[in-house]
Amino acid sequence: MSTAYLNGTTRQERLGLADARLYLATGAMVLGNVALPALVHGLPNGGRMLLPIFFFTLIAGWRFGVAAAVLTAVLSPLANHVLTGMPPTPMLAGIIGQSAALGLVAWVVASRSPRTTLPRVALVVVLHQALLALPALSHGGLMATLGTLQLRSPGLLLQILGGFAVLRLLERWLPSAPVRA
Repeated sequence: MSTAYLNGTTRQERLGLADARLYLATGAMVLGNVALPALVHGLPNGGRMLLPIFFFTLIAGWRFGVAAAVLTAVLSPLANHVLTGMPPTPMLAGIIGQSAALGLVAWVVASRSPRTTLPRVALVVVLHQALLALPALSHGGLMATLGTLQLRSPGLLLQILGGFAVLRLLERWLPSAPVRA
């Protein structure tokens, strides 16, 4: 089931498991989540600072729905691991869980939002970081959690500003299919 592009508002395409577009969209998102980390991992702390493996999971959840979000969240780290050895095996499950959480938060916010706006994309990123910070507070304490957020701040800005830009480009270049009555 998909929703319409009407009166300047965009709704999420809810692609089901039987829809071939789901696999095409997921493939594109996984490809992005493989290419972006390859570009930034040469920088010192590039992966930990810019969070590139999460970028297209946010896009998948917001634009293409829950199935695309979950598939992208699982397949992206696995593909990166097979191709590059990153993330390392001990971190793989945690990265998949964090990525899935971001995709699910994006899906929930987008499914309740009539428009793609910068504040709504920022809300997704803030809610996701809040979900990650709660267990981190109990394990590492406040200072360690704040240090992690400080390190991640460029990546969070990339997710917000870059995610908003990509979502708006997708709205323009790839409008949703009209809803059939």
